[in-house]
Amino acid sequence: MSIVTFWSNGKEQTGKTLAVAAIGTHMAIEHNYKILIISTGYQDKTLDNCFWKQVTRKKNRGLFGPNTNIGLEDGISGIIKAMNSNKLAPEDIKNYTKVVLKERLEVLQSFKGNAMEYEELKKAYSEIITIANSYYDLILVDLDRELGNDIEEMILNKSNVIVANIGQRLSSINEFVKIREEKPILKSQKTIISIGRYDKFSKYNTKNISRYLNEKNQVIAIPYNTLFFEASEEAEVVDLFFRMKKITDSEDRNVIFLSEVKRADDNIIYRIQDLAMKM
Repeated sequence: MSIVTFWSNGKEQTGKTLAVAAIGTHMAIEHNYKILIISTGYQDKTLDNCFWKQVTRKKNRGLFGPNTNIGLEDGISGIIKAMNSNKLAPEDIKNYTKVVLKERLEVLQSFKGNAMEYEELKKAYSEIITIANSYYDLILVDLDRELGNDIEEMILNKSNVIVANIGQRLSSINEFVKIREEKPILKSQKTIISIGRYDKFSKYNTKNISRYLNEKNQVIAIPYNTLFFEASEEAEVVDLFFRMKKITDSEDRNVIFLSEVKRADDNIIYRIQDLAMKM
């Protein structure tokens, strides 16, 4: 049972949330893991758009199982109420999530209420992650800068692996160099660097960035892919991954995209296992 937190400095678009969606979907399809994605943002519909059409009905028994909907707009609020009443067992968290793949992948959606309520409830995310980690095999945390430094530090410290998402340009890379001097945890063995919206034809490719940052392990990347970008807006991400698995041309750009997501998946799982053995 492990916590993987996806971090970025929040100052630029690095494709962090879409990386969570891609890697989480691939892990759920390829591994026999029970995975929970936790969105810590405020009124962020990025993950919602990846997996669900915007409908009003409360339950949808489709191909991938029932989408439970105990207050879709306030799943996090329901968890906190149960916590405050001492009625929340780890397995109860599933009652406040939405199902993507039955018994494989669920999402605790971002808070959709008002800003003042979010300021109060965001303090509970660290504890919720700890409780959920007792039930799910993998927790993937989409860490939002709106949580503030103190809460961010708590979550990073309890994470088994941190995926640090940066942009594919020199200013972004240099900014990360400065940040990790201020946050030593980003220099630790449990941090993996990921390039979002990756273009393999840039001179800032994974090998050169790894060399520039003196990284022993090559950084991972989630390439920009047109079909994936479209699917992330049309609730078609899961279907897209199943379709991509059927493509046999190794030079197809969609196969290349899928292979990079697989490499990211493999690197994260390996890092979790490697660090666990060293403890």
